[in-house]
Amino acid sequence: MKIHHIIGGALCLLAFTACSDELNYKEFNNYDKSYVFTNFDNTVGFVSYIYGMLDYDFGTYGNGMLASACDEAEYAWRSGSINDFTNGAWGPSNAKANIWNESYNAIREANYYLSVCDQCDFSELKFNQDYLAQMARFRRLKFEVRFLRAYYYFNLVRQYGAVPFTTTVLSEAEANRLERTPANEVFDFIVKECDDICDSLPADYSRLGNDAAANETGRASKLAVLALKARTLLYRASPLFAGADNQELWHRAALAGKAVIDSCGKYGVKLGKYSALWGVDNWKQSEMIFVRRVGDLNYLESSNFPIGVEGGYSGNCPTQNLVDAYEMKTTGKHWNESGSGYNPEKPYEGRDPRLKMTVALNGDKGWPAYNTKPLETYYGGANGLPISGATPTGYYLKKYLDVSVNVSATNSNNKRHSWITYRLGEFYLDYAEAVFKYLGNADATTAEFPLSAREAVNTIRAREDVKMPALATGLSNDEFWQKYQNERMVELAFEGHRFWDLRRWKEGSKLASIVEMHITKNADGSFTYTRRPVQRVWSDKMYFFPIPQSEILKHRQVNFPQNPNWE
Repeated sequence: MKIHHIIGGALCLLAFTACSDELNYKEFNNYDKSYVFTNFDNTVGFVSYIYGMLDYDFGTYGNGMLASACDEAEYAWRSGSINDFTNGAWGPSNAKANIWNESYNAIREANYYLSVCDQCDFSELKFNQDYLAQMARFRRLKFEVRFLRAYYYFNLVRQYGAVPFTTTVLSEAEANRLERTPANEVFDFIVKECDDICDSLPADYSRLGNDAAANETGRASKLAVLALKARTLLYRASPLFAGADNQELWHRAALAGKAVIDSCGKYGVKLGKYSALWGVDNWKQSEMIFVRRVGDLNYLESSNFPIGVEGGYSGNCPTQNLVDAYEMKTTGKHWNESGSGYNPEKPYEGRDPRLKMTVALNGDKGWPAYNTKPLETYYGGANGLPISGATPTGYYLKKYLDVSVNVSATNSNNKRHSWITYRLGEFYLDYAEAVFKYLGNADATTAEFPLSAREAVNTIRAREDVKMPALATGLSNDEFWQKYQNERMVELAFEGHRFWDLRRWKEGSKLASIVEMHITKNADGSFTYTRRPVQRVWSDKMYFFPIPQSEILKHRQVNFPQNPNWE
């Protein structure tokens, strides 16, 4: 998308209309101001179009998830465009610019809406029966739009660092003269927006009373605003953006994380079962703060169900790196620690329960439900190499996939899928990281921070269907940090965090290789498990994405440098 499309141009609407429980999508043609603000439905539809550009990762890059561009997964097909991140084919002319395009499109429309909305009072509709209820919703829409604009700017700064920034509607010529605004200034804008709008949005829409959105779900809330602020400040304090540890930045991040946890407690948002985080009703779960409704589909399943199962295409296959992160259930130790209880002949027994909720393993039954045979991911098995497209790692994906979806030729069906943007579990971890970095010890507490970093992590581990042993007191800082990073990898697997975490921590070297598990079946029916490292391309320039070359060319009349070493 050209830079002038970022700011100016015609309005292209893809509107949602409200129903009893969610925002639904309907398509419109091009309309101008006179159409958008003619009636409430059109206005709400325009805002819903801005919502419609929210990101999700059910296979953003040719069915490849960002997990396959880091050490969580490997894409089964060498031709997949996701492999460009790891094989050296990534660059300014192949910039992976969907976030750039979609975010700036949304920002353009948000800026337009905010420039006009205060001029509209819909007084001509005041005798309509639903006028007061609709006006209550209308007055709040601008704060939803400000949240969305801030959210899109976060995605941009996370991905590119310094980016073009504006809060006004610009002409093409003006847009082409925009220079890159430093990342820290964009972060500051996001935080200030969150502070300014937080109290103007409800925490629970169901409590609104006479409001046209009282029965809607999926809209930005007070809790979503707090979540955006907390995640923003965590990134701002991280080494990629802050450089050396900055205690004040970590302090602000810890306060913001605590605010999310405390507010969730106040409004009844609480941790539930890990197994309930995906499936058709995941958006209803008690832990959810903000969820991006995607719709009824089965392409996620067809793209990731095992080869050898009718309709399965393998897709994003978990690595041994990820599998190794799941500790032993009884001891809480890693597989290779002394006294862990690990059995190399039965490597998946006695592990953290989240392993079998996330990863499809050799011998698993009923994955998916219409598959009548146990999975055979070993060499020569029905779902293993050397079959073309079979898992190269020995594993298939479960998380986010619906076991009841059928992608066979004669019995196919669709199920609702929703992407988790913010959930409470993330913010226990965000808080743990920030308060640990601020106080300097995993067990430390203060009157301001009565919950220690270690206790925050243990809250996650104590989930009803997880119940992993608590982290012990007295861990050294290095020991806790390793435990924390591991917990984050396990808890948030395939939710789009790991790719960014390794970057903001400046630990990209971990992406230079992954480990596959090659499984062979022995004559006696037992299996031999052999770890095999696979090298990938990594360079420190990859901490940030390259600016699309088309944008560099459009800005040649101003100071608009490419990200370092991408020239």
